[in-house]
Amino acid sequence: MHAVSVAIYRMNAPLLKSQELPPHVPETAFGIWFLQTHTWTVHVLERAFRDLEPLIAARRDSYPVVADVGCGWGRSLPKLHQRFAPQRLIGMDIDADMLAASAREVQAAGIAAEFIQCSSSALTLDDNSVDLLFCHQTFHHLIEQEQAIQEFFRVLRPGGILLFAESTKRYIDSWMIRLLFRHPMQVQKTADQYLALVRSAGFQVAPQAISYPYLWWSRSDLGLMERLLKIAPKPGHEETLINLVAVKPDPATPAAIV
Repeated sequence: MHAVSVAIYRMNAPLLKSQELPPHVPETAFGIWFLQTHTWTVHVLERAFRDLEPLIAARRDSYPVVADVGCGWGRSLPKLHQRFAPQRLIGMDIDADMLAASAREVQAAGIAAEFIQCSSSALTLDDNSVDLLFCHQTFHHLIEQEQAIQEFFRVLRPGGILLFAESTKRYIDSWMIRLLFRHPMQVQKTADQYLALVRSAGFQVAPQAISYPYLWWSRSDLGLMERLLKIAPKPGHEETLINLVAVKPDPATPAAIV
């Protein structure tokens, strides 16, 4: 029997008092519960991985340092470990309770990881220190989005990749999401605006590295029209999701990016 690796639980600084935390919108009790459900793990998280992986050009067998920004309950960490074989796995979140839950998640999976409490707009990682950065359904929670995307660019190594999966303004502004969750509505963006934001930080995003899945749970009718009445969505609908793989340019290999 293999020994279970103990997760390294590391806080970058003493816990901040609530008034010292960077601006953020706390999640609802429903939202906190939902992140632990089978629906979230399979239909949202796993589906995003399956969509993002084929978008990675010149994929490596291993990415030595992998970090998850906004790791939440830690459901993504075993998946990142399995898919990208990191030597160092890092979970980051602004919520100390989420980090504690993530530590329990990886310990149960027998995976070593370290955890850092920080804001996405002020990552406590060195410049050029991460090979793969995962940001899944986190960005629409952030108020300081411009600072966050610049931080993502800063910590990635040249040639490093950002796996970015987001819900757009069309979805976040729907009646159901407004009722059940809490988000900073003033910063929500369309798919085109998120793509422009990522590129504005210096990332390169090839056209073939972008996906716009129109999943059942992102539609106002939860896909019932298609599943029950066999009525397919009309072409030209406003995108509810954007998944993309962005690359931090490497001056040593400029021709590697399309």
